[in-house]
Amino acid sequence: MILYNDVFIRGKRIKNMDFTGTWHIYEMELWDEDYFNMEVQAYITIKPDNMGNFQFGLVYGFIDGKIVDYVDGKRFEFTWDGNEECDHVFGSGWVKIKEKDVLEGEFRFHLGDSSTFLARRAK
Repeated sequence: MILYNDVFIRGKRIKNMDFTGTWHIYEMELWDEDYFNMEVQAYITIKPDNMGNFQFGLVYGFIDGKIVDYVDGKRFEFTWDGNEECDHVFGSGWVKIKEKDVLEGEFRFHLGDSSTFLARRAK
């Protein structure tokens, strides 16, 4: 049984398990840093069991995902469920490894906004 396949980015082998860990969000398409870091350093955490959590601004939630193969590489795609200022919200999203220790991704709110983001691996 193979749990993790390899991904090649710029000729370097990267394991799918490289999605796991905590990533600090440093840029978002729709919101500025004052908003997305207002309560905590914005982050997304992906665990080896493909579950995780995130928070940016007043939005936090829990994710459930899987790794999906595409022609241009692999993505970790997820659904999420959480809260925004005490209101129940949910949606979907994805991340892919843009370069070593940098994720590119998107959060989508069901029937609402969507925003791309960039995140760096927390040290």
